Amino acid sequence: MSSQFKLMGERRFLPFFLTQFLGAFNDNLYKNALVVLITFQAARYTTLAPGVLVNLAAGVFILPFFLFSATSGQLADKFEKTRLIRFVKLFEIGIMVLAAVAFALDSLSLLFAALFMMGVHSTIFGPVKYAVLPVYLREEELVGGNALVEAGTFIAILIGTIAGGVTIALPGGAAWLSAAVIAVAVLGYLTSRQIPPAPAADPGLKINWNPLTETWRNIGFTRGNRTVFLSILGISWFWFYGALFLSQFPGYAKDVLGGDEHAVTLLLALFSVGIGVGSLLCEKLSGKHVEIGLVPFGSIGLSLFAFDLWLASPAVAHVGDPLPLAAVLATPTTWRALFDLVMIGVFGGFFIVPLYALVQSRSNPAHRSRIIAGNNIINALFMVVAAGLGAGLLAAGVTIPQLILITAVLNAVVAIYIYTLVPEFLLRFIVWMLVHTVYRLRVEGIEHVPEEGPALIVANHVSFVDALIITAASRRPIRFVMDHQVFRWPLLSFVFRAGRAIPIASAKEDPAMMERAFEEVARALEAGELVGLFPEGKITADGEIQPFRPGIRRIVERTPVPVVPIALRGLWGSSFSRKDGPAMSRPLRRGLFSRIELVGGAPVAPNAATPESLQAAIAGLRGEMR
Repeated sequence: MSSQFKLMGERRFLPFFLTQFLGAFNDNLYKNALVVLITFQAARYTTLAPGVLVNLAAGVFILPFFLFSATSGQLADKFEKTRLIRFVKLFEIGIMVLAAVAFALDSLSLLFAALFMMGVHSTIFGPVKYAVLPVYLREEELVGGNALVEAGTFIAILIGTIAGGVTIALPGGAAWLSAAVIAVAVLGYLTSRQIPPAPAADPGLKINWNPLTETWRNIGFTRGNRTVFLSILGISWFWFYGALFLSQFPGYAKDVLGGDEHAVTLLLALFSVGIGVGSLLCEKLSGKHVEIGLVPFGSIGLSLFAFDLWLASPAVAHVGDPLPLAAVLATPTTWRALFDLVMIGVFGGFFIVPLYALVQSRSNPAHRSRIIAGNNIINALFMVVAAGLGAGLLAAGVTIPQLILITAVLNAVVAIYIYTLVPEFLLRFIVWMLVHTVYRLRVEGIEHVPEEGPALIVANHVSFVDALIITAASRRPIRFVMDHQVFRWPLLSFVFRAGRAIPIASAKEDPAMMERAFEEVARALEAGELVGLFPEGKITADGEIQPFRPGIRRIVERTPVPVVPIALRGLWGSSFSRKDGPAMSRPLRRGLFSRIELVGGAPVAPNAATPESLQAAIAGLRGEMR
């Protein structure tokens, strides 16, 4: 069983998962029931058009994210998180009681008041929801835990949306719905009682109750780490993209596919299932660490399948009465469109899960909740802009398939812009593709690389992609010392510059460059970074480990840090090695998915890290496999 599913059997995760699942389910159970009610029975309450009421309901639910996210982030940092979760769940019970009273009195104003308070409930719970995961989970479990939460959330949204519409349409539906939302809220509180304690991150924090100044301050927290901030912009872009798509489902089902309300439900179900599948696959594809290389992969799929959805959509809009679902499914182009929709969801999961995990892992724990609150504010803003853009384009005469095409193009433009700002995403994508297409990498002993603090990583040098293989296995960035001539290769130059590699030349070739390299290595280690080194000084020409050069002794004498030996196995004979001639003279000579291995050894103390001892250690780790 995958380790992410093993979490479902542990108390440190399961009660929290059930609590957030029930909360998301109840949100959508009540919200969609209200939307269906005002869509078909608006005349009972007001002279406003149903379409106006539906959009007003969406605005009422999202308004608390703007008003109270800043305050909720402070509360989540100041107080013990489990107590806060239980308070929120008690608050939910009170909201659902108010909703039941509103249904009994047939009061539209009270129904909207309950909807607003459910938005407050979600606003308070959001920062706790994501800030608590790094408390309960180890770093290698963070991607799997986020995957389960994202998959569970979308499934809860799907089930709640369907159940809300079905329940309110039943005879006596208001009474049935009232009983259901109260029961779910009570169940959510009971599961929250089993969540283990999560200590306050900043108990001495003084609450700033001014939402305007605190909102600006929270956004400032998100900007404290550039990678975190750009990841938040990526998350917000996903919600922009998703909001544009989800809002078009009713129109796409009716006007493009020619279906009825069952077709709308099918589109929502397939999209949600796709998100769930993509989220759950993230742990397997990422090797149980935060693999941001999946983010560009996800963005490629989001644009590619949205573009194909535009191609698959009928050129002429459906006219006449809605078709039953069976008739819609009898059309061949419908299946292509449904496949595209599922794949958009799958690649959306690849895109969103690593970004959430990255924000959690790289945020300062003292104000992690406020960073997530800032993320929620920016998300809400992007969704409002998406709703306005979609409504404006449709009002201007753009068709729904054309809007999908615009979304695909915008996604590609935004993705390219973000990846030029943070080349680390593209670097990790290239590395991830390498070890999932050309090779199949088995990793052993990588836990010897320290989670924090400086260390020197030394390895045997078999091929031109050795540094990329080690980068793929490491949870932390590594700055490799590389022969300056490698930077002449266009692709490798981009990769190593993005990885902040340190160019070096021999003393005979360029003594000034060599001295600059040693100085930069010292600065990097003093700053707590990992530095990678191939002490042989060149790629092996016969598959054997060449004598280690003395430069490593100079490095550890200047900056005494642990030295981690790593052996690469199975790369000799690959396209990027020098077996039987220059590298790449016979591309893919061993085909795709050839097995390679990386084996790490115990750190060597700096006073024992001689070239001879390190060469012997790596030879022992490598064994007979070249």
